[in-house]
Amino acid sequence: MDAEPGARTPDSLLRVESQAIWLALVCGGVGALAGLVLTSVNGYVRLSGADSFGLAAAALATVVAALVSAVGYWRSRNRPGQEWRLTLGRWTTFVTLLSVVLVHSALAFLGTYALYVVLSLAFIGLNVSGLFAAVMMGATLGLVAFLVFPSVAQVTTQRLSTLLMSYVVVGCLTAAVTTSDPLWWRVHFSQLGTFGDISSWMFNATLVAAGLLVTTFAVYLAHDIRELVAAGKLANASAPQWAARLFVILGVMLAGVGLVPVDVSFLVHTICASGMAVVFLILLIGGRSRLAGMESGYFVAAWAILAGIAVSIALFLARVFSVTAFEIIVFVLIFGWIAVFIRFLGLAARND
Repeated sequence: MDAEPGARTPDSLLRVESQAIWLALVCGGVGALAGLVLTSVNGYVRLSGADSFGLAAAALATVVAALVSAVGYWRSRNRPGQEWRLTLGRWTTFVTLLSVVLVHSALAFLGTYALYVVLSLAFIGLNVSGLFAAVMMGATLGLVAFLVFPSVAQVTTQRLSTLLMSYVVVGCLTAAVTTSDPLWWRVHFSQLGTFGDISSWMFNATLVAAGLLVTTFAVYLAHDIRELVAAGKLANASAPQWAARLFVILGVMLAGVGLVPVDVSFLVHTICASGMAVVFLILLIGGRSRLAGMESGYFVAAWAILAGIAVSIALFLARVFSVTAFEIIVFVLIFGWIAVFIRFLGLAARND
């Protein structure tokens, strides 16, 4: 069928990659100028720390990622396989756009900041100036644009799950590496968000943005499950709404953990954290009836993960694990389940 007059032809993957190259060149040029301006005003600039080249690069990378991801994600609504997004309501469209922009911007900041922290440890005492600053800033911003644009042009449930796990891991590790208290792990993970420094800000912001991304994840998940129900591969017609609502609650609770650090309100923080655990258990246990039709291997994995959580709780109560070790184990099990769940959904949608 021919496109209507004035309608924009959907971008092919090859065209998306070509556009990413042009964006990288433009952003790289802007970055080179920014690097020259930064060092011409301040002279020599150290690689990391307060008022450093790395912090400036991370800030600019955040801006570039936000602009590129917003434009790229909005344009991708017309791409093959993404047309269903055109039927979403305005509020849902806004939330999905905001979460995709936030997570790509945050990843750009965290990745760039962490990169320059590592470089400063590898090149102790190195300062940045002149042409060197232009090259480094140009390369940083160009690379961010080149990576972000294709990413948002091909958003799927599987890609969102990968983004979610990558973002949470990178954010928490960056906060742990840069925290002002190297012994935070003797308390619990939430301790990372209580120091009032940049590491605490990164930790709490990571949880808030991740919670928002989980709500977007719910939208994509509901669409995928709805198609499986329509194809007769899942038996329960209420499965899409059931899964989507629980993931939205999970996202809200996760955001609440970041919005209300444990030192602000222990009660609210604990309610949000406990609520996440309850929702996760409902997803695990309720999946047997709600997701009838899934391959038996998925349910074996789900029950194994549930058993792993039960054993972890028992060992924690027996004081075999510390609080932090217990949280890490549960974190791995939860995201392991999400990975298995999405993998089985994706394979169920295929006809081979």
